[in-house]
Amino acid sequence: MDTCVAESQAAIGIFGGTFDPIHFGHLRLAEELAESIVLRQVRFIPAGQPPHRRRPQTSATHRLAMVRLATADNPRFDVDDREIRRATPSWTVDTLESLRAELGDQQPLYLLLGADAFLGLPGWHRWQHLFDLTHIAIAHRPGYPQTQWQDAMTMGLREQFEQRWIRQPDHTSAAGQIVTCPITALDISATSIRDALTHGRSPRYLLPEQVRDYIHQHHLYQPEPA
Repeated sequence: MDTCVAESQAAIGIFGGTFDPIHFGHLRLAEELAESIVLRQVRFIPAGQPPHRRRPQTSATHRLAMVRLATADNPRFDVDDREIRRATPSWTVDTLESLRAELGDQQPLYLLLGADAFLGLPGWHRWQHLFDLTHIAIAHRPGYPQTQWQDAMTMGLREQFEQRWIRQPDHTSAAGQIVTCPITALDISATSIRDALTHGRSPRYLLPEQVRDYIHQHHLYQPEPA
């Protein structure tokens, strides 16, 4: 795989989501972006109360435990529970502000997003302030033309993209860039996994065995009554 940058200056990736449950699509996105951008760490941050979507089917405690199990054997992956501990909705901009307060203004950060999430960015709380706090790395399918991205963007997002997009990230800056990287296309979703489980079908090979065992042990996503 081509890398987007030649050397690292201790950049950190931030990967948020409900992870209900975490699966190989999440893990592969994080791994490939970490290699492409040359990140020393990817922090998985499970959402406590996601404001942009309906309430997760599984409790925050279980989702956090599954993320810890799924990432435990990768030394580059870390788990951050700040949104789980927060009593208010999990606005990404608030999370990034709290990370900046801890890590300082010079630490390069990359918010890791899929292409669909990036296109929805204008609906996020204080979304334009995100660029003051972090770079954004967009994972997309191989061969996905940039012209398609621009056609799907709102005018405001297109302006930000055209102003900030660069071919190779520069880790000497802490925030403000947009980079795009192709990743292996895995057609896996948490929704399809939950659907399989509630209908008594096996989720094997869609998520780590440790997570599958945890789901069965704690009777999560149980089949619907006949």
